[in-house]
Amino acid sequence: MGMRQGAIRAAISFLGIIISGLLACPLAGVFRSVLPHLGVHSPAAVWLFSPVLVFVVLLAIFKSLGLWAHHKAEVFYKYRTDDASLIRWMWLNKRLGLGVGLLNGLAYLALVTTVIYGLSYWTVQIASSDEERWPVRLLNRMGRDLESTGLIKLARALNPLPPFYFQAADLAGLLYQNPQLSDRLAAYPPFLSLAQSSDFQQLGQDADFQNAWKSRAPIGQLLDNPKAQPLWRDPAKATALWNLVRTNYEDLTNYLQTGRSEKFPADTIVGRWDFNVFASLIALGQTQPNFSTSDMLAMQALWTPAYSNTVFVAGLDGQAFLDNLPHFNTQPNQPPTVETASWRGQWSGGDPQYVLSLTSSAANGNKSGTATITADRLTMKFGSETLVFDREK
Repeated sequence: MGMRQGAIRAAISFLGIIISGLLACPLAGVFRSVLPHLGVHSPAAVWLFSPVLVFVVLLAIFKSLGLWAHHKAEVFYKYRTDDASLIRWMWLNKRLGLGVGLLNGLAYLALVTTVIYGLSYWTVQIASSDEERWPVRLLNRMGRDLESTGLIKLARALNPLPPFYFQAADLAGLLYQNPQLSDRLAAYPPFLSLAQSSDFQQLGQDADFQNAWKSRAPIGQLLDNPKAQPLWRDPAKATALWNLVRTNYEDLTNYLQTGRSEKFPADTIVGRWDFNVFASLIALGQTQPNFSTSDMLAMQALWTPAYSNTVFVAGLDGQAFLDNLPHFNTQPNQPPTVETASWRGQWSGGDPQYVLSLTSSAANGNKSGTATITADRLTMKFGSETLVFDREK
């Protein structure tokens, strides 16, 4: 190509490859704001194609400039010099173009290896199944070939991506390869309120998504899930989640591995709390002197299934969620019926006593009360009603 195009076009193209490659990422923000107006709404696609478009546009400008300069030189030697000078210029232009063309090939090789390294770093960890589509399998193979040939050293040296890009890939790989961490992920303090949103709850309750995740199905199957698409295709939600991970990355990875957070102490109300039937019955018995052992056993048989899914969640942002709280409807000579409702509201105050204010559209009511923490036990009081919870491990 260099010999065919000549030294002038090849040299300007080489300069264009270098400059376009250096400016592709810094100027990608220009296209990130334009692509959504052109129909590209996926945050991942916008992030991926923006630097590519910058590179193509800038390189096209340099290619055009090289063609213009080559044309000027060709016209000069063809019409303003003798034939011997024209022949010598053509001979020199082609042979110098051969050498510069080799430099162009080296520059393209460096760019290609950098792109393969950046993309395959993700796909090798989260899309390593043999059932993946052939482009992903090919990308994984090229990524492994970079390692085996030693070209990965060149890719790492030229890599323009920030360290968090690779940290996020490591985190995604950890979660993909260990689906049992999903509950621990949802319980991480900054994610508590987010996990209570309808979109995330529907995704967590979707059997198809959970089964695909547990079986390490192809990543495309997970992303194509109807419950998952609204999350990763919504720029606002994707950006909010990305920022939460970015600001808490080290603590989050440590929490997933150990179950403990150094950044968010576990001695506050923030966290997930499971209803304790036995402790709540004891609290009820203390308010009723005639509460016999047989009464407690009967209540325990009734409460155990009714409160089996009752959970209290307190988020870092002051939001409070009391899910699946049962209400018992009693009728004469009939066994009581149970209806559950979820309550939403706010918590305030500080250790050891907090103030709760909750509402429920399903129950059409309000609850105001207090919550007291002793060790890993939370005692919640709404008037004469006492509910006891244990911190979820």
